[in-house]
Amino acid sequence: MSDLQQQALKYHAEPTPGKISVALTTPAETVDDLALAYSPGVAEPVREIAADPNNAYKYTAKGNTVAVISNGTAILGLGNLGPLASKPVMEGKALLFKRFANIDSFDIEVRHRTTEEFINTVANIADTFGGINLEDIKAPECFEIEQELIKRCHVPVFHDDQHGTAIVTAAGMLNALEIQGKDLAESTIVCLGAGAAAIACMELLIKCGAQREKIYMLDRKGVIHTRRDDLNEYKKLFANNTDKRTLEDVIDGADVFVGVSGANLLSPEALKLMAPNPVVFACSNPDPEIKPEIALAARDDLIMATGRSDYPNQVNNVLCFPFIFRGALDVRATKINDEMKVAAVEAIRSLAKEPVPAEVLEAAKVKELNFGREYIIPKPMDPRLLERVSSAVANAAIASGVANIEQE
Repeated sequence: MSDLQQQALKYHAEPTPGKISVALTTPAETVDDLALAYSPGVAEPVREIAADPNNAYKYTAKGNTVAVISNGTAILGLGNLGPLASKPVMEGKALLFKRFANIDSFDIEVRHRTTEEFINTVANIADTFGGINLEDIKAPECFEIEQELIKRCHVPVFHDDQHGTAIVTAAGMLNALEIQGKDLAESTIVCLGAGAAAIACMELLIKCGAQREKIYMLDRKGVIHTRRDDLNEYKKLFANNTDKRTLEDVIDGADVFVGVSGANLLSPEALKLMAPNPVVFACSNPDPEIKPEIALAARDDLIMATGRSDYPNQVNNVLCFPFIFRGALDVRATKINDEMKVAAVEAIRSLAKEPVPAEVLEAAKVKELNFGREYIIPKPMDPRLLERVSSAVANAAIASGVANIEQE
């Protein structure tokens, strides 16, 4: 067992098993306290909520809670290991919600036989929470699950593996293209991978200005094209009318490569086929489609991003999901719509262009960070993200008509 494995297991086991707990927010020391906390005093908020369900936000913790829900069918890069095995990941998500946005989260792992069972379970408990974060659910079921829950729930539902990845990718991509002197609308994009994250990333890039016909998506069988008869409804959206069939075919002259697939799938030879000043996002974890040192040895004119913290330009969902939920909860949004996602993109990317505070440099263990090839997106520990992103998201919710209250 490696040192990292031992450290990780010890971290999760000590001093108390797990990473989260419940804390009290009101006194519970005297007989009088208990009479208010439970019977008979608790009957009063019960009556108020029965009379008006919105009073749940006034008298309970609903407005600052998010359920982190999984069925364990796509845990990290480990695959379908079942609901219980996903619990450490869901607790970790709850830890991040609390650490970065002071949101209280509860992890819920659901065992089910059919997709409909899962949907019904989540829909039936959704009103308990201020929002629902779906996590580690495999494609294509994740699309149906999220779409149906958005229809049925009165609180925002957000599949972070799709949209969190997409928001951070789009923010970094727009900045990288700006540095490289390229326009997203004119860029040819190659996307290696056709799962939940890949499809969501490409859809959001389209909303930010990319042209669908300039996107080439590949799955395990190669280029997704119009003459294939094995495509699900989500892949069909990216079927190109082309004779190109391989990665080498489509990457020749491409401006952008986005990898959400697997390790070491982009060769230096293929990278050399790209247009001048390319942008490469190799986001497979823990090992990227091409390692930065190999990519930079192949050509020195690229901007490189990965999903790892030990390289520059980490595409990390923690830049997004705590803050998009913070903004949604603050105005009691009923959903997280495209306007809110694009607002998050713009808030994240604009922050990277500002001077970096000393506390962020210290936390990142670097002497300086300046907007450029090795700094295209903010560091996750940047405290400005909370106010900037959540405010932008809240304002977008208000402007698009999905907020129930004005931002305080």
